[in-house]
Amino acid sequence: MQTQLAPEYQNTIDGRTAEAILRRCVHCGFCTATCPTYQLLGDELDGPRGRIYLIKQVLEGQTPTRKTQLHLDRCLTCRSCETTCPSGVEYAHLLDIGRKLVDAQVPRPSSERAMRFALKEGITSSLFDPALKLGQQVRGWLPERLQAKVPLVQAAGAWPRRNHPRKVLMLAGCAQTSMAPNINSATARVLDAAGIQTLIAPKAGCCGAVKFHLNDQDGGKTEMRVNVDAWWPLVVKETNGIEAIVMNASGCGSTVKDYAHILRDDTAYAEKAGLISALTRDLSELLPSIVSGLLGNYPNFVPYVRQHAPHLAFHSPCSLQHGQKLKGGVETHLDQLGFRVQTAQESHLCCGSAGTYSVLQPTLANQLRERKLDNLHALGQDVIISANMGCITHLQGGTKTPVRHWIEVLDEMLTRHKAEK
Repeated sequence: MQTQLAPEYQNTIDGRTAEAILRRCVHCGFCTATCPTYQLLGDELDGPRGRIYLIKQVLEGQTPTRKTQLHLDRCLTCRSCETTCPSGVEYAHLLDIGRKLVDAQVPRPSSERAMRFALKEGITSSLFDPALKLGQQVRGWLPERLQAKVPLVQAAGAWPRRNHPRKVLMLAGCAQTSMAPNINSATARVLDAAGIQTLIAPKAGCCGAVKFHLNDQDGGKTEMRVNVDAWWPLVVKETNGIEAIVMNASGCGSTVKDYAHILRDDTAYAEKAGLISALTRDLSELLPSIVSGLLGNYPNFVPYVRQHAPHLAFHSPCSLQHGQKLKGGVETHLDQLGFRVQTAQESHLCCGSAGTYSVLQPTLANQLRERKLDNLHALGQDVIISANMGCITHLQGGTKTPVRHWIEVLDEMLTRHKAEK
């Protein structure tokens, strides 16, 4: 796709990046077939190809409108189109540029500005935890729509204390630490059982995704630099033996793996960000080591799991299968450990969570959730598992079936097996 950049975008990093991405697009339209919002709305401008045209027009100097902004807002950034695209168009990077340029020219209504400010500052704030605890105390009196956003109180359980030669860093995260603390401790316990020690850098916080994707790109980059600084002494010191930076929230993992791109023009951080991205692994990428370690340390674990484990339906988050291009690992390796895992029809489609999307676009998000849950319920399994806290919370708000992180289910079975030995 040929583009004639307007003078103000020529010789800029965003302009050059966008032009290179646009040149790879061949107008084929394969992306529309797997776009959730296009399937719901049937509007070309609510599909990737249409949004690409809108961004192209802005880059060529056409003034965007509120309608332009709306079509870009409706995108989930699920990146299913990237998985489908035969030309390798980096749509998500183009969308980040497009949203930035459009928001700079199109003022938002005060109500939208207030909501977006509350989300980007509230979720990453130190006040989020006490605010959540208050919400949990009065949860029963909240409207049903708000109850779905406030998870029940969860106990984290014990953190392992053993030292191991193999060590990984783990991002504790922002919202997950308060909303689902057991995911982090379960991760540490399972890795400990497999002979891997989990460390956390205390000064590392939000991955930066919340602010960055709410178009506070400078704020998001600041949080990314804080994490790079927090991890850097640990990853470069040979005596620490850090072999990976592990993410148990696939949305965070997708973002941290993108630090190298996002900070590419930052002379002080570009090289460091490249190493951080290269070291980052989704927790599922450690499953081969986990399986090997557990089978070696607990030879009777597999038959125990086959006898006692619930039947599982796996929802693969978009940030895992499309953002990180990781498919099949969770199902395959849990099967090796004795779990029975099934994947539903339309597994490539987004559940509607998409970070803050379920708050900002609730109608579309809930339609996608109903469609996803219909497919998952059709499997008739006992528990729905996923790999991203946002998806878990969003799906749980629409079903009585338990929705959990797969590491929690594995940890529970391992704990029960140890207790019954």
